[in-house]
Amino acid sequence: MHHDAECASTPVFRLLDPAATAAVGAALFALVERGDAVCLTGPLGAGKTTLARGLLQAALGGVDVPSPTFTLVEVYETPAFPIAHFDLYRLEDPEEIDELGLDEALESGVCRIEWPERAAGRLPRALIVVALEPDDRDARRVRIRAPRARIDRFAAALRSVAAPIKDCND
Repeated sequence: MHHDAECASTPVFRLLDPAATAAVGAALFALVERGDAVCLTGPLGAGKTTLARGLLQAALGGVDVPSPTFTLVEVYETPAFPIAHFDLYRLEDPEEIDELGLDEALESGVCRIEWPERAAGRLPRALIVVALEPDDRDARRVRIRAPRARIDRFAAALRSVAAPIKDCND
């Protein structure tokens, strides 16, 4: 995946449990706009699906939603806009993304994309990247990379549910 010079990153935040990870998803829903591609990165078990479900539950007013992990594309109609969930884990060839309807989904709503690295540069340039990594037990670390003009709002959303970690690389 490529990132524009016009992007910035939040500090790293520590999420203590799956509820905090879902809360980040809910906080993100308040900030996403039609046309946003929200990419969720991290290894298996990092919390990507938990965060994705938190975002969708917020969009649907708290309705519980099943895990979308077994289909390449699942579209959810929400009161605000459609949310298309793209799970690219099973994508065999990056060119297949052209057949999944990503461009059309971005025109009408928001796209959540798990395993975006499997798209090999075929994603839009203006991405919101949510990087998750396991910390210990149920805890996770999260950092968001987004367009510079919006990064302060994303950092505030993270601060509302978690504490930043002091990081030597920041």
